[in-house]
Amino acid sequence: MLDLRRRSLVRRLVLFAGGWTLLVVLVAGVFLTAQFRDAAIRRFDQSLAVLTDDLYAGSTVEDGQLRAPVLTDIRATRAYSGRYWVILKKQPDGAMRPIVRSRSLFDSDLILSSTQIGHLNSEPGKTHFFEMHGPQEKPLRAAAILARLPGYANPVVFLAAEDRSPIDADADRFAGATAIALLILGVGLLLAVVVQVRFGLQPLFRLRREVASVRRGKAERLADDYPEELEPLSRELNALLAHNQEVVERQRTHVGNLAHALKTPLSVMLTEASQQPGQLAEVVERQAQTMREQVDHHLRRARAAARSQTSGERTPVEPILDELAVTLERIFQGRSEGRGVEIDWRCPEDLAFQGEKQDLLEVVGNVMENAGKWCKGKIRVEAVPTGEARMTVTVDDDGPGLPPEERALALKRGQRLDENAPGTGLGLSIVDELARAYGGSVKLGESPLGGLRVTLDLPRAET
Repeated sequence: MLDLRRRSLVRRLVLFAGGWTLLVVLVAGVFLTAQFRDAAIRRFDQSLAVLTDDLYAGSTVEDGQLRAPVLTDIRATRAYSGRYWVILKKQPDGAMRPIVRSRSLFDSDLILSSTQIGHLNSEPGKTHFFEMHGPQEKPLRAAAILARLPGYANPVVFLAAEDRSPIDADADRFAGATAIALLILGVGLLLAVVVQVRFGLQPLFRLRREVASVRRGKAERLADDYPEELEPLSRELNALLAHNQEVVERQRTHVGNLAHALKTPLSVMLTEASQQPGQLAEVVERQAQTMREQVDHHLRRARAAARSQTSGERTPVEPILDELAVTLERIFQGRSEGRGVEIDWRCPEDLAFQGEKQDLLEVVGNVMENAGKWCKGKIRVEAVPTGEARMTVTVDDDGPGLPPEERALALKRGQRLDENAPGTGLGLSIVDELARAYGGSVKLGESPLGGLRVTLDLPRAET
C-alpha cells in the first residue's frame, strides 16, 4: 500500500480532489437517474390512474350484469398493443375472474398475485400500483382499485396496465447521457483542480528553486517575494543561511588562529635547529617538519569539512586540470631519468565541482603528483559527470602500480609503501579525507596503462 505521506503535495491534493469528485459525480448520477425514473413512473401512474377511474366511473349495472364503459383509447383495441384493461369479479373463495377485458389482451389475461389481491382487500377504494407481467411476458406497470358497485353483489377490481419498456428505455438513455455529461464534468473539474494546485503551489516551487540556487552557489540568500503563508519560512531560511555562514566564518577564523599559533613556534624550532647543527638538531628539525605537515593536514581537513557542510562554491574543473597539467609537466621535466612526463587530460567545458577551488586543486593535484612520481612518462586524466549531482576524476599512470593487498594501505595516513620515495605518506591520505569531507570517495585499481588507476568520486555542481 502506497504511503500518502511520502507523496508530493500535488499528488495528495489531486488524488483527494479526484476521489471526492468521483464520489460526488457517482452519487449525483445515481440520484439524477433515480429521480428521472421516479418522475417518469409517476407520470405513467397518473395516466393509468385516469384509466382506472374512467373504468370505475363509467361502469354500470343492468339487470345484475356489469357493463363496461365505451373507451376511446385506440391502443386498447389493438391486440398486444401494450395498453390493457380488465374488470375482475372477486369470487367467494377470494379468486379473481375476468368479467370484461380490452381487445388488446386478445386471448391473454392479467393475473393478480395473492399478495396484490391482499393489498387491494386491505384498502378498498384506493388505487394501488404494482409491477406484473402481461402478454408475451412483457413487463407491465399496473394500477388497480377494488370497489363495490350499487346493484352488484361481489366486489369488483378495475385494472389498467401498460408496457413499461418505453419508461425503462428512456431511463436508460437518460442514465447514459447523464453519465457522459457527468464524466465530462468530472474530467473538467479534475483538470481545474490540477491547474489550480499547480498554480497555487507555484510560490512553493519558486522557493525550492531558490533554495537549490543557494545550495549550488548561484545565490547567497532567498530574495523573491512570497505569499504571507510562505514569507515566515523564507525569513527563517535566510536567517538559517546567515547563521550557518557566520558559523563557518567563525570556524575559519579559529582555524586560522590555530594555524598561526602552531606554525610560529614550529618555525622558531626549525630556525634554531638549522643554526645549531648536530644530531639533536637533525632530530628536532625532522620532527618539527613532520609536525608542521601534520598540522597543515589537519587544518586542511577541518577547513574542508566546514566548507562542505555549507558549500555554495562552484569551481570549473577544466581550468584546474589545465593548470595542474602545465605545472606538473614543468616540475617533472628534469627528472633524474632524463625523461619528462606527458599528461593527457580530458574534461567537458561545463563540468564544475561543488566546492572551493583550493580543495579541488589539493585533491586532484595530490593524485596527479603521486602519479608523476611513479609513472614512466605518461599520465592520463579524465573528468566526466556521472549524474545530476556527481562527477568522477580518473587518473591513470604507466608506472609499476600497486598490488591489491597494498591499495588499502596506501590510503592510510602517513603510510609509505616505499621509504626510498620522497614524501611523507600523506598525499593519498589527504585526498581520501578531503573527498570524504565532501561526501565522496577514492578508489584504487589497475590502470589500462599498466600502472595505478585512482578514481575520485566528488560532488558535481549543477549547470
